[in-house]
Amino acid sequence: MSLSSRQAFAIRPAPGALRGTAQDTRATPCFHCALPVPDPGRYRVKVDGTWQPVCCPGCEAVATAILGYGLQGYYQHRTSPAPTAEAGGENEDFRIYDDLEVQRGFVHASAGGECDAALMLEGIRCTACVWLNESVLGRLPGVLGIGINATTHRAQVRWDPRKIRLSEILAAVRRIGYRAHPYDARKTEAAQRSERKQSLWRLFVAGFGMMQVMMYALPVYMAEPGSMTPDIEQLMRWASMILTLPVVLYSAGPFFEAAWRDLRLGRMGMDLPVALGIAAAFAASVWSTFSGHGEVYFDSVAMFVFLLLCGRYLEIRARHAVARSLDYLSRAIPEVALRLGQAQDAEQVPVSALRPGNRVLVRSGERVPADGVVVEGKSFVDESLLSGESRPVARQTGDRLIGGSTNVADPLVMQVERIGADTVMSSIVRLMQQAATERPALAANAERLTGWFVAVTLALAASAAAAWWFIEPGQALWVAVAILVVTCPCALSLATPVALTVATGRLARQGLIVCRGHVIETLARATDVVLDKTGTLTLGQLRLARTHRLADMGEADCLAIAAALEQGSMHPMAKALIAAYPQALAARDSKHHAGLGVEAELDGHAYRLGRTEFVTTAHKVPAPWQPRVLPAGSSIAMLGDESRCLALFVFGDELRADAGAFVDALRRAGKRVHLLSGDRDETVGQIAAALGIEAITANASPQTKLGYVQALQRQGRVVAMIGDGINDAPVLAQASVSIAMGDGAWMSQRQADAVLLSGRLGDLRAAFNTSTRTLAVIRENLFWALLYNLTAVPLAALGMVTPWMAGIGMSASSLVVILNSLRLFRQPGIPAAASMPRDLVAAG
Repeated sequence: MSLSSRQAFAIRPAPGALRGTAQDTRATPCFHCALPVPDPGRYRVKVDGTWQPVCCPGCEAVATAILGYGLQGYYQHRTSPAPTAEAGGENEDFRIYDDLEVQRGFVHASAGGECDAALMLEGIRCTACVWLNESVLGRLPGVLGIGINATTHRAQVRWDPRKIRLSEILAAVRRIGYRAHPYDARKTEAAQRSERKQSLWRLFVAGFGMMQVMMYALPVYMAEPGSMTPDIEQLMRWASMILTLPVVLYSAGPFFEAAWRDLRLGRMGMDLPVALGIAAAFAASVWSTFSGHGEVYFDSVAMFVFLLLCGRYLEIRARHAVARSLDYLSRAIPEVALRLGQAQDAEQVPVSALRPGNRVLVRSGERVPADGVVVEGKSFVDESLLSGESRPVARQTGDRLIGGSTNVADPLVMQVERIGADTVMSSIVRLMQQAATERPALAANAERLTGWFVAVTLALAASAAAAWWFIEPGQALWVAVAILVVTCPCALSLATPVALTVATGRLARQGLIVCRGHVIETLARATDVVLDKTGTLTLGQLRLARTHRLADMGEADCLAIAAALEQGSMHPMAKALIAAYPQALAARDSKHHAGLGVEAELDGHAYRLGRTEFVTTAHKVPAPWQPRVLPAGSSIAMLGDESRCLALFVFGDELRADAGAFVDALRRAGKRVHLLSGDRDETVGQIAAALGIEAITANASPQTKLGYVQALQRQGRVVAMIGDGINDAPVLAQASVSIAMGDGAWMSQRQADAVLLSGRLGDLRAAFNTSTRTLAVIRENLFWALLYNLTAVPLAALGMVTPWMAGIGMSASSLVVILNSLRLFRQPGIPAAASMPRDLVAAG
């Protein structure tokens, strides 16, 4: 929820507006924690139109957050006062986040009882900060997983609520000097605006101080020897020192804070060399000012602080742009909704206050606030954010609505089914956040290199200073400062994560949701692409084309039995049979055999439906007649009982329109394409011939597919597997990188490393291109960072780089890496339209 909307719920008036309203302090309890309020007119929150007193800024902040999330019911249903919320510091109380009502909007609970949530971390400066937080939280008993994105500062935490509470996790973060709070896209935007504003103020103070110091330093530099009296020169020094103080203490404050925190925790972060350089130069200049001997360089200190802050501000802007690329889905859900009462009266409430079963009015032009079903009305809905389809789709009574889509025509009344963390949109966002917080080998190697880099930088600076002390003592300090400042571990640490984060956002807009951190790297290195047929190369929308009777049972009876056996199955053949005979009977003891078929009992008889050999081998039933010629892409299923084959069902399917172009693009990229299918030799052969695929395997069971991929991997091949069915789940888990189709089975999506939510193979072709380009950008970033440091450090050690020049170099080095990564946003020839499915699996 945005700041403005939160203020509508809880913001106190100006102090003067409350004069004369104070009550007896001894009789006024805090609305939040029930402790006595020392000054009733100072801290207040507005609840249901009435101002309520609170005792301190901490209680005011927590109560404002609760009301801002639309959780007024917490105060109505609580059985005891909330714990005291102390403002700031390590004593801050986070127990309010253990309340289930508060957790409803951002915590997702799995079927096994585990919880996961996205948190926003404040105070992250570098990869050392990321390592520290992951290490501390990872050691907490009950924390099952922790991943932090160094670019967006977002953490994905998974824990067992039976062993640890969320408040304990947040408190552990606070104890090491950082702050964590539940991730909210709009709250994050407000925090980013605040960060940019504060950075601009620090930059302004540094720039203003630099200009003023230069006014006093320039006359000293330009004066002829002996033309300026010592008292005037000393006055210039004192004035320069006073003007530099706010630059060092305020503008450079973040460098010192981060360096001190790292030292206190036994770490060497990337701000340590910068802080040492600034402190050493300023301290030496102060000593010269007080002693009256030696040179002062206040102007250089102010200048390279200003230049460093310029680079950091541009880096912040770029990092926020990267974060926004991942947040566009989070911002799709509206802040408020019109909830209908029993008398059909509409009440505007926060979306977080909706519950399953509520009826909501969605007017023309408004976004759908949650997942649900239309109960009244007929309209057109723009689902382009979800499906990539630019044309609005018709929706009427009984049709499903996905939160985040837009009603573009007449009003609709919907019944809410899923809210908060259980919606389709939240499921997609969780997949993206999970991938963003996982780091592949490339990123891990870069981070390890960065840690060593800081230690080597400190050693080089000390060695150079010692050497210059014997050559020219007056230059020793400034050479050390130049080395400390010019080296840029930031560029090394940013080279990989920034590019991966940008690419993840780019892939999401192309319809591919990345669920594992290694996907981009492995897709780019894939040598073999293994494809399933039904639902991957074909549309997977099978239709019953013909029924061949093989016994004296009528066609309608055969269909009724087959539909009864397939009840509850998501297989394309099952959907086709159920669609052909909707009035299905009830079967008992149903057993599904992956890749073979299904068996069950009906009216005292045992039936089997599936592959011919699965039916005929059960009771040694002889193989029946089969049609010799079937249309391209056709599939068959056999129905039989204990003694005979009853019917042969022929299903029709068609190739996806972009299947040929996709296979051609893979071959041109040098990848070998394989086709694995459980279908008949004739059907698979016809599809392979139409697409030009040479490596094919038909009649493949799940075990056959698994063995096929394992054999390729034993040859040293990097295998990318693309499938959509439940029987593809084992091979998807085995492949080097796996992609599940968005409209496929939920089990395959759970096992896959990425999900093609758009269902378009053209988007997958673009994803392969993006992955290849991303790997190239990462190599460019690493090459530039290493080249810069290998060039700049020797020049600084030789005394050829002044501190202010070092500040420019360091800032420019980080900026080049970020801007080079941002080029992935503008990759030519690839559409950027977001493409998501209309019906993601309910399990998320």
